[in-house]
Amino acid sequence: PELSEEPPAEMVKMTKSKTFQAYLPNCHRTYSCIHCRAHLANHDELISKASVQFFFMQSFQGSQGRAYLFNSVVNVGCGPAEERVLLTGLHAVADIYCENCKTTLGWKYEHAFESSQKYKEGKFIIELAHMIKDNGWE
Repeated sequence: PELSEEPPAEMVKMTKSKTFQAYLPNCHRTYSCIHCRAHLANHDELISKASVQFFFMQSFQGSQGRAYLFNSVVNVGCGPAEERVLLTGLHAVADIYCENCKTTLGWKYEHAFESSQKYKEGKFIIELAHMIKDNGWE
């Protein structure tokens, strides 16, 4: 039988991985990872702390202190969802991390079990300890 010079498919290793990083426009106020400065969110995606506190009578707490709730984020990876009992009840959440430096930043709300918490589904918590304000802040 002929010998193949190519290794079996299960033995082929990828030696290079490509990271795609999104850059938010310089003209907008943004939040970046405090550890590596990768852009994380546009200020326009922040769910107003005042409106959240007024309508839902709560502020957001992460495992390391205060946190902000965002509609969308960039340059983050998402771990597997798991059920956790948080201050506002049982939720299915997935930890999120910076795609650039791999620091855990907060979590994504996958599912809220209480009807009063459904507004969080699909939204992201980033702890203030892991982000810095960039571009156009006065």
